[in-house]
Amino acid sequence: MHISVVIITHNEEDNILRCLNSVQDVADEIVVVDSGSTDNTEKICTDFGVKFVHHDWQGYSEQKNFANSLASNDWILSIDADEELSDELKHSILRYKNKHIPHDMVFSMNRLTNYCGHWIRHCGWYPDRKIRIWNRKIGSWQGEIHETIQFSTEIKEKVLQGDLLHYSFSTPQDYENQQFKFAKMRGEHYFQKGKKHASFYMIVSPIFSFIQHYFFQLGFLDGADGFHICWISAKATRLKYQTLKELTDKKL
Repeated sequence: MHISVVIITHNEEDNILRCLNSVQDVADEIVVVDSGSTDNTEKICTDFGVKFVHHDWQGYSEQKNFANSLASNDWILSIDADEELSDELKHSILRYKNKHIPHDMVFSMNRLTNYCGHWIRHCGWYPDRKIRIWNRKIGSWQGEIHETIQFSTEIKEKVLQGDLLHYSFSTPQDYENQQFKFAKMRGEHYFQKGKKHASFYMIVSPIFSFIQHYFFQLGFLDGADGFHICWISAKATRLKYQTLKELTDKKL
């Protein structure tokens, strides 16, 4: 199995070298598609010897599909710039490198996210299993907000040992900014799909979100970080329905 590691970037100088170092032992090539970085992302990548291509931003799915089309191999390992392979996950992948893998086999891995310097194992954040290695002939990215791989045939999924480490949020504000951005996008998506606003959801859904993540999904075991995560998620849930309400009111 020859693997092309594919990464999309935009101003990732703080993350990209860690990511590249983690994949170099499993990659037969590394493809980076950048949407206009103004920092040192390009220099770091070119110094590392990757295939680096500029491409204007087309949305998450379209950008990743374009990047996959540049790969020399059909087997894709898709990784974000703020992620890295743990040593155990790297060794799990290497065990399959010299084997013949059927084209309908896909490989998934558990993602472990770092929040403000701490690894979060509750709040619904872990194991957060993701399919990240597959044959591009049978799958492509779909979706506008949280993109997923859609397959054209039945697949056999193998869960790899080890974690995909995700260094996503260095401050609570980083998490809030991301959640609010996606919340507004989801509210706009609901509006475009003709979803009707109900004030009931704007009141009840944030409460349910906090209870679900903090109590049912054991967010309290992550201490103060768990509380912040669950509280911000609840606020984002409210913003989603508030955005829908504002768009609906403007239409009336």
